[in-house]
Amino acid sequence: MIGTPPSKGILLAAAILGAWGISLVALLAQDPAQLSPGLLLLAVLLRSLCQTGLFIVGHDAMHGLLLPAHAGWNHRFGALALALYGALPYELCRRNHLRHHGAPGTDQDPDFCAEGAPSPVAWYVRFLRGYLSVPQMLLLLSGWGLLAVVATPGQVLLFCTVPLLLSSLQLFVVGTYLPHRQQPQPGDPHHAISLDLPEWASLLACFHFGYHWEHHAYPQLAWHQLPLSRRSRGGDCYAVGSPSWKPHWLAGRTKNRQWQEPPLPLPTTGPLMG
Repeated sequence: MIGTPPSKGILLAAAILGAWGISLVALLAQDPAQLSPGLLLLAVLLRSLCQTGLFIVGHDAMHGLLLPAHAGWNHRFGALALALYGALPYELCRRNHLRHHGAPGTDQDPDFCAEGAPSPVAWYVRFLRGYLSVPQMLLLLSGWGLLAVVATPGQVLLFCTVPLLLSSLQLFVVGTYLPHRQQPQPGDPHHAISLDLPEWASLLACFHFGYHWEHHAYPQLAWHQLPLSRRSRGGDCYAVGSPSWKPHWLAGRTKNRQWQEPPLPLPTTGPLMG
């Protein structure tokens, strides 16, 4: 069984929001021309990681995991995170995400591209269309415009626009395309695999969103609990039920095995969905 103190999720969420805000203020006060190319790249990547963290906070709120005993405040916190992420409408994102969990890899899944064998680019464009709208884009551009008044357009481009674009690619590739692109395994209702990454790489890749089979199997687990869920089944995801994708340099080390129902009892912490 996997448990965690109820306050841990909201404390981590507050830390992510704090890191996002502090990094934004600090970098908008910094002249990019004074930074070396290496430091500038590091700053953009740091901002991208913080940006992705905002979406993960909003995602956990969709599952009711930030403040399980206070649903109203849980969803307000999630709405704030998605507003800061990209002026995204929380209720629309929540409805779409719960539909994704309800029918993954089908025509009813708003995150899945069921039209033949789409290219990653076509799938990414469809993925974005499901969440972007004219009002949302106007809000986002207005926010960037206000920041450009107190900073410079170049700073806003480097530390806001580029990190948001990189974050959207990160979330799509690690959290949607790679986990859901394969054919469904016989008997597997989740239509998902996990990326076979070390925990430190999984954290940097997308806050463990790459452990996607575990997320679909146990949606009541917060992002920081997914590695423990994976470890609790022995780490051999093929042997105990979680199909997994390996990078090409590791592909020869693991043989495909048919999906099996996980033998462990379902972890009990927090609500399932919504």
